[in-house]
Amino acid sequence: MPTPAVSLPKPASLELRPFRAVRYDADRAGDLSGLVAPPYDDLGSERARALSSRPHHMTRLLYTHHPQAAARELQSWLRRGVLRRDEEPAVYVYQQQRGARILQRGLVGDILLPRHETEQSRHTILPHEDVSLPVVRQRAAHMSGLRAQLEPLLLAYRSTESTADQVIEHITLRTPVAVARIGEITHMLWACDDERELSLITGGLSGSQALIADGHHRHAACLSLGGEAGSPWASSLALLVDTRTHPLRLSAIHRVVPKLDPRKVATAAAEVVRVQPLPGGPRPPEAHELVLVGAGQAWSITDPSPKAYEEALAGHPREWAAIPAAVSDHLLLGYACSLPDLPDAVRYLHDARQAVAAVATPGSGSAILLPAITEDTVRELAGAGVLLPRKSTSFGPKPAAGLALRVLGLS
Repeated sequence: MPTPAVSLPKPASLELRPFRAVRYDADRAGDLSGLVAPPYDDLGSERARALSSRPHHMTRLLYTHHPQAAARELQSWLRRGVLRRDEEPAVYVYQQQRGARILQRGLVGDILLPRHETEQSRHTILPHEDVSLPVVRQRAAHMSGLRAQLEPLLLAYRSTESTADQVIEHITLRTPVAVARIGEITHMLWACDDERELSLITGGLSGSQALIADGHHRHAACLSLGGEAGSPWASSLALLVDTRTHPLRLSAIHRVVPKLDPRKVATAAAEVVRVQPLPGGPRPPEAHELVLVGAGQAWSITDPSPKAYEEALAGHPREWAAIPAAVSDHLLLGYACSLPDLPDAVRYLHDARQAVAAVATPGSGSAILLPAITEDTVRELAGAGVLLPRKSTSFGPKPAAGLALRVLGLS
């Protein structure tokens, strides 16, 4: 995949700071497995409503249209001891595992957000996807109304030394301060408040860049709220994962367009791409291919027309030409099908099987299955300042919400 050769300035150091997390008191609240929220991508609206019926479940604070009311509920939980603030500031080691297999391990703390004042700070935390301004405003209203962060940004970095890994491994031999099981995944948290250990594990961040793997809208919301000096939103709750030792899974996000007939999409698409029926039905797309699905039928989408693609991407970065989401959103849906870019026009699903199932019956619409791109591609484009189309990538596994909260304004 062609990407620009760019000489980037050396990034300033990431600054992950200890903080006094607010956590559930299991003696008062009960088993954490019935309280913390699954990652957003694993939680549909129906399940979120069901979970929020539980009196102390984190979804009551997360999925609310009334953040001020949620803030009062949060304060009530604090007064009654359902939630407690840790006595000492700490950086927390967070781990997800399935059985004995470690899926993810990282550091949870309070990370300083560069204000993009210098070339060095501009390349410390790299966003890689564009954001929707209405969603940013919604996230900012929720965070400022609640005066808390309930879920961390997921940041991927690559350490260049192993001392921090050894210290983190030693910390995980201790008794965790929190354990929750969601489905097949066990989530564990250890607190580190020893000054020498803190110095060693945060020292592993020196000179590293962090790629925003998940949480672009929350990151943008913090930046919008933290314009004034000394603002509590000049930093953010974050989970940093060293992908050198614990690689994140990178998958595609598929498009579902209700009521858009797949045969009409195939006919319109044939004007600007190569369309071939797939007699065997839906299947995962290969590299440089999309798969159009609907009513049990499927078509392979390849070889965009250079002229049509150039017109479809007018006003967008030329590097988008190699990005599958640009083909689906701008060439197929926007250019060939004239689909308006409205908030609810397209649904985004992370599981290809769910996308296929959503359009299995006639009249239920069309799905476009996308292939994944690589982390190296994402990093190189982000480093060059190129933001990908919205919903281009899905990094995982994502952290559960509610194990360690950042709550502002507590004495």
